[in-house]
Amino acid sequence: MVDKLVNSEANARRIAMVESCFGSSGQPLAVPGRVLVGEGVLTKMCRKKPKTRQFYLFNDILVYGNIIINKKKYNKQHIIPLEEVKLESIEDDPRGYQHGWLIKTASKSFAVYAATPVEKGEWMAHINKCIDDLLRKSGKKAVAEHAAVWVPDGKAHVCMHCEKSQFTLINRRHHCRKCGAVVCGPCSNKRFLLPSQSSKPLRVCLRCYDVLSGAKANNLADSAHKSNNQDSSGEEDSDDDDEAQKGQDMAHDVPKFYGDNEKAE
Repeated sequence: MVDKLVNSEANARRIAMVESCFGSSGQPLAVPGRVLVGEGVLTKMCRKKPKTRQFYLFNDILVYGNIIINKKKYNKQHIIPLEEVKLESIEDDPRGYQHGWLIKTASKSFAVYAATPVEKGEWMAHINKCIDDLLRKSGKKAVAEHAAVWVPDGKAHVCMHCEKSQFTLINRRHHCRKCGAVVCGPCSNKRFLLPSQSSKPLRVCLRCYDVLSGAKANNLADSAHKSNNQDSSGEEDSDDDDEAQKGQDMAHDVPKFYGDNEKAE
């Protein structure tokens, strides 16, 4: 049981170690009631290519970062509240990556892969257990809408919308923030407000723009007697996972999960 580790010295030491690995680039992680449930290295499917990332599962958040020196130094810390997370298993690709699943939230969704099916099962079971416990204790409902998973750049050599525009150094790729498709500039020259992802209108493909605009028009017609809303202008494409990994390639580390067979100190 994770609860028995809440006030343990072992848990406090582990969280302090995680904080020290991120250093000044990370946020403080030691808060009352927080428990480090597990840790390990997973392959995260980023926009340009798959990259290894260090993941830490707490009883209320999921934290991951770039590996600079394995087990010693990480940066680009990302913190995901577990109450927003939904997991979805990915079927194995015999010619590609295996043992994967989607981590979906309202603002960002992505795929990760474990080294073995056993590790995939352990990760998914522990994450889902933490999510279920959080929702049960808070009385909240699971998030209904999640951000699209971006199609990796390498999966699309031509625009997935018009299927004609070929990508080059000059004709760059863009991602629709609604469906995740890789599209050319002309096929994604519209922006739409997606409140769960940003306070500013984001780039969307023409198909999604038509669907979203139609839905918005219907909603406005239904509620015209109540209120009127205005949108503001947008933001550029970004890829916060584009930094090359500086650390050396690592031998596979088996993930560690705490609390199941451990005595509190």
